[in-house]
Amino acid sequence: MDCWSPSLNVDQEFAKLLNRMHPPRVTVDNITDRKATLIKVDSANKRGSLLEVVQVLTDLNILIKRAYISSDGEWFMDVFHVTDQYGNKLTEDNVADRIQQSLGPRGCSFRSLRGSVGVQSAMQHTTIELTGRDRPGLLSEIFAVLSDLKCNVVAAEIWTHNSRMASIVYITDNSTRLPVEDPDRLTKIKHLLVSILKGDKDKRGAQTAVSLGSTHTQRRLHQLMYADRDYDPDGSDSDLSTISNNEKPLVTVENFSEKGYTVVNAKCRDRPKLLFDVVCTLTDMQYVVFHATIIAEGAEASQEFYIRHTDGCPISSEAERQRVIHCLEAAIKRRISEGVRLELSGEDRVGLLSDVTRIFRENGLSVTSAEVTTRGSKAINTFYVMDSSGDQVKSETIEAVRSEIGECVLKVKEDSVSMVKNSNSNSPPTGRFSLSHLFRTRSEKFLYTLGLISSCSEVA
Repeated sequence: MDCWSPSLNVDQEFAKLLNRMHPPRVTVDNITDRKATLIKVDSANKRGSLLEVVQVLTDLNILIKRAYISSDGEWFMDVFHVTDQYGNKLTEDNVADRIQQSLGPRGCSFRSLRGSVGVQSAMQHTTIELTGRDRPGLLSEIFAVLSDLKCNVVAAEIWTHNSRMASIVYITDNSTRLPVEDPDRLTKIKHLLVSILKGDKDKRGAQTAVSLGSTHTQRRLHQLMYADRDYDPDGSDSDLSTISNNEKPLVTVENFSEKGYTVVNAKCRDRPKLLFDVVCTLTDMQYVVFHATIIAEGAEASQEFYIRHTDGCPISSEAERQRVIHCLEAAIKRRISEGVRLELSGEDRVGLLSDVTRIFRENGLSVTSAEVTTRGSKAINTFYVMDSSGDQVKSETIEAVRSEIGECVLKVKEDSVSMVKNSNSNSPPTGRFSLSHLFRTRSEKFLYTLGLISSCSEVA
């Protein structure tokens, strides 16, 4: 007798049917927890559900202080203890609707996204994706080429890590302010940008892609960096952006053979969007999170995940274990912006970014990360810069740059993320947590998830 296995289309149709029969249920509770808002999500389980929920919370600038994830079988229940970016309970009334839309049949699954600027409309911009070897002055050259080709940059985000650079740039035509669609012009843009990215030292190769598709910028940046193997540094390259040993994330991976899971623990200094970064990478590496506990109520964040590969197996080799460790370390570090934070706010004009980054280059500054946005006629840009030689940026250099660009336009900001490298990191770590008790106290966890008990100590 021939064996029959369901096709992907059958699985998808079954998932849609299950979703219609049991639509996602999201509740927002501002009473149970004295300091945080509880967001409880009950839904039919599908691959990527956790990432979609975390992505919605991240896009709304919601901070996740604690989270309890359980998604065995065909259903998942998640409980998030969250605050706004100022540490207060949530007051927005659209959080539940946003999560339900992301999980519902009309939601935008992570599989349909090409990858914080948010999701850009395909009708308004042309999207350019760039990856290559980072070097001083690279960003200046990129923006200069786009300016020469009569392209206006309306938004962009740039990450650098392990001597690699990934960027997503949204452009329009200077004269029409519409997306650039002419095939010959797009081919020319790609050719010139690839030539700049390759330089004479890029052994891994540079990549440029142009599209009119919608892109979730930070989701896609993680994918670009992962595909470019920024977790696997080339020994001949030197990284301008390094992290001291005291700030290096601690990632451990071990198998829980009794239940057939691999247990991943990650400890590092807490920061916004940390959970999003880790879940993105686990998803891109084709792992499924079945259970997780997240604690980020102090200076340090602790995350524990019980995972399996999409084929249902735990990690089976030392090489795979090491790869997971390196990839998660890279996911945590690649968003950490080092250097002096400069904020530019002023009237937008054609060629503004080309001029600003040229001034940075001429004064010996290298951009380690940047976020470019345009709001109406205003340009609101953030740059993190370091000395191109790797030394600490001198105050007179910053003042010279500000004087040339405009002291009222360009301001220096102290940022808690970038300044963390200079802080004392010898504070005692929080106690180790574990999910092993999940399998011994399932009933208590279920009661907590339903809000029938309120003490975190009963399940934490």
